[in-house]
Amino acid sequence: MTVKQIPLEVLFGNPEKVSPQISPDGTRLAYIAPVDGVLNVWVGKVGTDDFKPVTSDTDRGIRSYAWAHDNRHLLYIQDEGGDENWRLYTVDLDTGDVRDRTPFDGVQARINGMSKRRPYELLVGLNKDRKELHDIYHLDLRTGELAKLIDNPGFAGWFGDYDMIIRGALKMLPDGSREIYVRDSDDDDWRVVVTIDADDGDMAGPVGFSRDGQSLLLRSAEGVNAARLVSRDLATGAEEVLASDPVYDVAGVARHQDTWDVEMVTFLKDKVERIVFDEAMAADIRALEALEDGELTIVDRDHADETWIVAFTHDDGPTRYHAWDRTTKTATYLFESRPELGAYELAHMEPFAFTSRDGLEVHGYITFPVGAERANLPCVLDVHGGPWARDTWGYNPEAQWFANRGYVCLQVNYRGSIGYGKEFLNAGDREWAGTMHNDLLDAVDWAVDRGYIDRSRVAIYGGSYGGYAALVGATFTPDVFRCAVDIVGPSNLITLLETVPPYWKPTIARFHRRLGDPEKDKDFLWSRSPLSKVDSIKIPMLIAQGANDPRVKQAESEQIVAAMKEKGIPHSYMLFPDEGHGFAKPENRLKFYAAAEEFLAKHL
Repeated sequence: MTVKQIPLEVLFGNPEKVSPQISPDGTRLAYIAPVDGVLNVWVGKVGTDDFKPVTSDTDRGIRSYAWAHDNRHLLYIQDEGGDENWRLYTVDLDTGDVRDRTPFDGVQARINGMSKRRPYELLVGLNKDRKELHDIYHLDLRTGELAKLIDNPGFAGWFGDYDMIIRGALKMLPDGSREIYVRDSDDDDWRVVVTIDADDGDMAGPVGFSRDGQSLLLRSAEGVNAARLVSRDLATGAEEVLASDPVYDVAGVARHQDTWDVEMVTFLKDKVERIVFDEAMAADIRALEALEDGELTIVDRDHADETWIVAFTHDDGPTRYHAWDRTTKTATYLFESRPELGAYELAHMEPFAFTSRDGLEVHGYITFPVGAERANLPCVLDVHGGPWARDTWGYNPEAQWFANRGYVCLQVNYRGSIGYGKEFLNAGDREWAGTMHNDLLDAVDWAVDRGYIDRSRVAIYGGSYGGYAALVGATFTPDVFRCAVDIVGPSNLITLLETVPPYWKPTIARFHRRLGDPEKDKDFLWSRSPLSKVDSIKIPMLIAQGANDPRVKQAESEQIVAAMKEKGIPHSYMLFPDEGHGFAKPENRLKFYAAAEEFLAKHL
């Protein structure tokens, strides 16, 4: 069977339209779409085709935006060259005025609070005075006045109450445990109300206050393996369990925008599973699930909660968006993100699971080439970043790319991936290049044992931690892989930890616990660094790096490239001077993927 080749531009170029959001009053729609090849925000009236761009970015493109609650302003963030020093911009839809609200060099802006009850105001975090800590500022959208409200005493995060007053904060302690602080008003002292054990990891933490401010909604793994959703009375400490699963952590929580009651909780298993508490919402979801196949997500809701924007994710096609009228129970199709994909036959992503060599159940996804016999195929082991993240079911352009080119795509949620409970997460502690890597090797063995893939034609590929895994594959286990592709992966865990962005320092204990402390564990970290085993490389390597990456610095790629040069080891190195931790600009993405495609074709 001959399958038509999907052009790289269709897979990795700009989407046609994406990220629709409804205005607070429900009369206008915004989305992201290209203008002269650069992603910008477009706005138009619901029910018409009259949409126009309201931003004019000509460089990196706008990838994230939101409506302000005043129904007049759009908000978006932008950095310079991928440095992640985000600036906050607003678009006045009445005048067309675009303003930089945080015009400070080398400062990162974060939105910490918005409320329909205070529609013209924002709470913004800025590390303007100290690079390690974000203080809280108040921004008035009408006047443009930006005034500091709170000096940060050492908190890693903040959350506000129903009236948009910052009354909650999160602090990480040197042993990796966390403390949740609250105060009764903005004039009162902070006090600790919850201590989260370091073993409870990254799945536990605050969701937010109740409407009356007297209780706290939490993800909690205290006394159990998987994080549950609980409500904690701040006066008595009594807790009520609202939702739980014995294996999977609570992934998402939907709350009513006026009552702040919990409406729905989701668990991310092989696919999304949900518990719906609100019967009216349940009726809408049942009707929507009958609308079309795919995985349903509520993307946005207007203030009246009468219009929803919903998305259907498919594994073999683009995301499709609809507007849902809750009053008439009718859906209006909006658009799909990449309609050009409709001209091609795409592959299905299939969940799988296996037992690791030390007895853990490990999950992942496998994507086969369309129409090919599932026997003795070349394979790309595509390793997700994070590592405290996970792969999910749905349309994945890389999985489709590999399958379309004749490779099996193997994606593994190795130990240390999130969502599978704290025992699975914590099993990855201090196991970079250890049992975390063994899980990847065991997945290869699983696919080989079933006859799916040719053991002699397996590539290891990934970005960030996935890039590190690719370097580990080339240095620690070079006999397993035919070639390796590393995108912004660290080569030396010591220098990685010594050069983290300053605003990560309030959470540095997390890295020390899960990787190691450069001061105490220098020899151990060096032993788990690909740079320490560069002599073992005997497979072709492709390395790609963004020059402005604040997380994995350029030196991480260049020090292993220099070592390979010195030792005469063949390799290819691509440095993108206008990128950071990944490739935002489509011309850079396409340049990289073209090189990677040629590299894989040559060696697999």
